[in-house]
Amino acid sequence: MSPTLDDQSPMEIRCTEEGAGPGIFRMELGDQRQSISFRINGEDLLLQVQVRARPDWLLVCHEGWSPALGMHICKSLGHIRLTQHKAVNLSDIKLNRSQEFAQLSARPGGLVEESWKPSANCPSGRIVSLKCSECGARPLASRIVGGQAVASGRWPWQASVMLGSRHTCGASVLAPHWVVTAAHCMYSFRLSRLSSWRVHAGLVSHGAVRQHQGTMVEKIIPHPLYSAQNHDYDVALLQLRTPINFSDTVGAVCLPAKEQHFPWGSQCWVSGWGHTDPSHTHSSDTLQDTMVPLLSTYLCNSSCMYSGALTHRMLCAGYLDGRADACQGDSGGPLVCPSGDTWHLVGVVSWGRGCAEPNRPGVYAKVAEFLDWIHDTVQVR
Repeated sequence: MSPTLDDQSPMEIRCTEEGAGPGIFRMELGDQRQSISFRINGEDLLLQVQVRARPDWLLVCHEGWSPALGMHICKSLGHIRLTQHKAVNLSDIKLNRSQEFAQLSARPGGLVEESWKPSANCPSGRIVSLKCSECGARPLASRIVGGQAVASGRWPWQASVMLGSRHTCGASVLAPHWVVTAAHCMYSFRLSRLSSWRVHAGLVSHGAVRQHQGTMVEKIIPHPLYSAQNHDYDVALLQLRTPINFSDTVGAVCLPAKEQHFPWGSQCWVSGWGHTDPSHTHSSDTLQDTMVPLLSTYLCNSSCMYSGALTHRMLCAGYLDGRADACQGDSGGPLVCPSGDTWHLVGVVSWGRGCAEPNRPGVYAKVAEFLDWIHDTVQVR
């Protein structure tokens, strides 16, 4: 994972076993449930809403509906955009007798709890069907240090950002014209010509890459607050000149849903083509992956680890004994966590001290902190 902090004067850190036991993986920060939740259910893609005071899911009446509200809901579920919405006649679907509905109030603010009123029926006899952009699925789901080789289609959103014929960083596909990577990847090569960059999706082996293959980069958009000193705000969006063609082996990853909470200890996965041994002497030609648990930021900022170097825009994942980690060349790549059958981009490989060293887990840009910036940038362009 490049850059590391190894070029700085090494800190002598002596860790005790205190506070580093398995109990750390059970820590959770309070109750972070939303007051209102959405889901899209069934073959008819029926929109349902759940208000915290009620345990049941309510179908949404079409009265008061708008495409803008549909876009807000898709974003809140981790999708980049709304692709389809329509009214469905209640007479055309089978419903449980106990099924209830939610009516939207006429006033603005349709995502807040007070805007949804439970009802025994819908006056129009129609409900909302909603389809968001596809993401987070692994149709063919079938070396990072301590990792394993990856079969084609296992991580369909994994991309390689190449400068000429050289792999420089990983990236994640968000939409046909958009990938997200680490800002420090682009900053390191900021004097390079834009026409020299290519993004390769659906790639497992770099040995299969031919010159001028891949998708050309139209624009590089690093986060405006990125700091090269401490790698804060370490994300960048790449807008592509032509769209990536989605298939069984190429697709988009979901962003984190609004207020979605992955607790410490969640088993997540990191993938990339970086170095496969801690001595940094061998890069992998073949995509590798490994499972890493999320760790408490409080723990990672302790004197035993990174002594307060993590900001609110960072998270860390890995093992206290250093058994597996991302490494140089993996930067910009995805840290993904599952929610049911859907995979969400929780982190972007950013930095660390060494690779797979004890008490030096990997540090990632925390994607949940950048949702507004990502959505605003993609929507404007």
